[in-house]
Amino acid sequence: MLEAKQSPCVDIIANNEAILHLKQAIAGGKHWYIALLEAIGLWGSAEEIYNGVHYRYLIDNEAFDWLLLSERLCLEVDGLLPEEEREALLFFGKPPIELSKEKIKSLIGSIKYHAYLNYFYGVMIEEALILAVEEEVRKEKGSFNLSSADYIQEEAYRRVYGADMTELLRQFRSEKGYPQRSSISLAEQKEFTYWLFKYRLNQSEKAKVASDTKKALEFLQQNQRLRLINKEAGGR
Repeated sequence: MLEAKQSPCVDIIANNEAILHLKQAIAGGKHWYIALLEAIGLWGSAEEIYNGVHYRYLIDNEAFDWLLLSERLCLEVDGLLPEEEREALLFFGKPPIELSKEKIKSLIGSIKYHAYLNYFYGVMIEEALILAVEEEVRKEKGSFNLSSADYIQEEAYRRVYGADMTELLRQFRSEKGYPQRSSISLAEQKEFTYWLFKYRLNQSEKAKVASDTKKALEFLQQNQRLRLINKEAGGR
């Protein structure tokens, strides 16, 4: 399931089944993270509006934002989960227990797992790559004031994609038929990042793609460790 063109009625039935399973599994003593992954496997909607908030779980019908769905499902069992474990998962992507890739794939299903990999590399790693290159530019520039922040971002985009962010965003919106606005929503930002990922794959040589991916992975891992260290230090 989790297909953009699925029947709304089928989606609602699957969603309700997922929520019911999550509640019953936790009440029955199953570890909440296992129950959550099982519920994700049962979920049907690619997007929904819940309590006035638009949740978009599937980007470009390919990339599955599983942490956003996790956040949505956790609302259904509010107060039943260990707060620190829940926050570590939703804010830092750190699961309460370690599971093998094969186990996760079996719990959420192969279709969602492959769509999750698309999101991981196409959104999370792409975001990390831009931040890593921005850091490189910042170090090269040395001391700077706040007015140079735009320059750092634009220079990073030029190095990664060979074009300015403004130009790329205009091209993305033109292709998608979206209005050329001065602001961007979080959902559109994620879709734009995924578009940038595919743009980079088409524009870059394989060796550069591999090098950039390695750089982004290292940056992401380093910053996840730092955030967790800071969180633990702040909690003492």
